[in-house]
Amino acid sequence: MKLRPLHDRVIVKRVENETKTASGIVIPDSAAEKPDQGEVLAVGPGKKNDKGEIGAMAVKVGDRVLFGKYSGQTVKVDGDELLVMKEDDLFAVVEK
Repeated sequence: MKLRPLHDRVIVKRVENETKTASGIVIPDSAAEKPDQGEVLAVGPGKKNDKGEIGAMAVKVGDRVLFGKYSGQTVKVDGDELLVMKEDDLFAVVEK
């Protein structure tokens, strides 16, 4: 299945968090917090303004982004857990 987001929505896949601390302690999945970073998999065309013109999106496919812990709607696609969220829910693009 392939998802095509509408308007100003983006599809994000969470980036897996480290399961081991710097000192070597393994963190069980039940105690680990969900990461607030992800990779953009798909981007909608953009949001319409008052004149009906579509504004360009600030993110593109492949960007690593920061978002709030409770941002977006979780969906399962082909066994993968993805997030669908508005562009406004994104805080920043992580530059490498």
